[in-house]
This record gives sequence, C-alpha cells and structure tokens, in this order.
Amino acid sequence: MNRRKFLDSTLKAISAASCVPFLAHPLDALASRQSASPSRNTNAPRPQLAITMDDPNLKLDSNLRWQDANSRILKALDSRNVRAALFVCGMRVDEYDGSKLVSAWDQAGHQICNHSYSHLNYCGRTPYADFAVDFLKNEKIIAPYHNKTLLFRYPFLKEGDTADKRDRFRALLKESGYRVGHVTIDASDWYVNQRMADRLIKEPKFNIQPYRDYLITHLLDRASFYRQLAIDVLGRDIRHTLLIHYNTLNALVLPDVMAAFETAGWQWIDASLAFQDDVFRLQPKTLPAGESLVWALAAETGRFKDRLRYPGEDDVYEEPKMKAVGL
Repeated sequence: MNRRKFLDSTLKAISAASCVPFLAHPLDALASRQSASPSRNTNAPRPQLAITMDDPNLKLDSNLRWQDANSRILKALDSRNVRAALFVCGMRVDEYDGSKLVSAWDQAGHQICNHSYSHLNYCGRTPYADFAVDFLKNEKIIAPYHNKTLLFRYPFLKEGDTADKRDRFRALLKESGYRVGHVTIDASDWYVNQRMADRLIKEPKFNIQPYRDYLITHLLDRASFYRQLAIDVLGRDIRHTLLIHYNTLNALVLPDVMAAFETAGWQWIDASLAFQDDVFRLQPKTLPAGESLVWALAAETGRFKDRLRYPGEDDVYEEPKMKAVGL
C-alpha cells in the first residue's frame, strides 16, 4: 500500500473508531459531562494533577493533520478550563508551520517550555558541552512566545550518567534562570500510540477503542503508583505533573482520559500551580540521574528498592501486557 492510500485509510479508520458507542466523537462524546469545569479550589482534598505535554510535532504518525490534533488537544484542555505546560523540542517545529502550532498554545495561555532542540539522551554518549549547546539553541525557538516559561525538561527524563555531567548542567540551568520541569507521574503513552500506529498500517480499519482503553488503564495505574510513592517518601500529597505526548492517540482520546481521571477522584489544575509545589525545588543526587522526580526521591532514600525499577517507565514493561491482550 503506498503512503497516500495508507494515510487515507488511516483517517477513515480513525473516523470510524471515533463513532463507537463509548467513544462517540473524541471531542463530542463527553460534551455533556465536560460542560462544567472542575473547581480550582487549591484546598480541595482530592489529589491534584496538571497536564504537561512533550514534543509538539508537525509530522504525526497518521493522516491526522497537526492542525486537527492541535485543535482537539486545545479544546480538551479548554473544556476543563486548565492550562498545561508544553515542552517544545525545537527540531520538531523548526519551520513556519511550527510557529503557528506553538502560537496557538501560547495564545490559549499555556506555558511554553524548553525540551532541548535535538532530544539528545544525556545519560548516553552526549557530553556536557553538546547538551548545553543544544539547550541554548532551543532558546531561540521558544523566545518569541508571551508565555515562555523558564522550565527545562530533559529528553527521556535522563539528567546525566555521571555526577559531573549532572551537576554541571544543573549549574547552567540555575545560571540561566531555569528550573527543571519535573514529571511526577511518568508513563509510556508514547508506546501505546506507537503500537496503535503500527497496527493501523497492517489493519487500516482496526477500531482504536482498545488502545484508548489500554491507555486510560495504564495512566490511572501509573498515577496511583506515583501518588502513593510520593506520600510514602514525603509524608504528604503533592501537586502532580502528568507526562503525556503530542500524538495521534492523545489528540483523539484526551477528553476520555481527563474524564477518567476525574471519575477516579483526581482534580485537574494549571501546570503553573502544580510547579509551585516545593517538591519541584528538590534535586535528588541519584545516579544515573533522572526519571520521575518521585522515583528519584524514593531511590535517594534507599528504602524503596523493592518498588522501583530502572528505567521507571519504558516499552519493555508494556510490550508483554499489550501483546497479551492482542494489542
């Protein structure tokens, strides 16, 4: 099948999948439930979390255009009257349309943050000098935006495989006025999306609902794990930041994801409020450095080895589970 036929059939599959009884239309199925925005009472007893989204991208892995993905995601966030943090990797948006994509987020009041230019793995062979140059290069990408926020998120959540690399880059961030845009609830949504995209190449008419269901179950499970771990490490609930990626699956089902978290008792809050929690000023001394902030704080204590795995989240954990259910 040539690419054009694949793209056309993929869009048809996506459209058909969004007409199933539960999902209906990704933006309209839950409209009645989404009409009332949740309260922003910061003293609410419910656990609180914010959406932080990585890697806005002009080239999605389906026939869903970036303009449509952008519109769907922004409408989902607006339906809850919450503002997210968008972590921009320059190489994915460094062209004219990229500025239009990011501008839509900026104009909607979302934070525009630094996710490096080239998405290098700082726990790999990348030396400090190259990583620093790449970080500074991305400054030019996010500089024009009114809601540019001095938060940096390490690609792959990897903060350095040696103490020297870890500490030198932390010093550069401080010198540049940045803080780390930490993730507290890590997950592998990117892998669920990847498997869905691969499936649609082989079976263009496959209904995506099972991938939606798996994603929701996975995200809620990881949220429960990291919330309890944070309470056990810190002795209190914290304001959480959920990591999800700019991709086809999230564009289609984010309203369902947000509704599922609310049903599970969570309260959505602005990313700017979440990052005000004092926990985000902590700097764990773990090596290799990185992972979820909660994971790193737990590892630093040495008391939770039976509950931690390395890396914290990855495709190797989800692959057997997804294969077991035919995904």
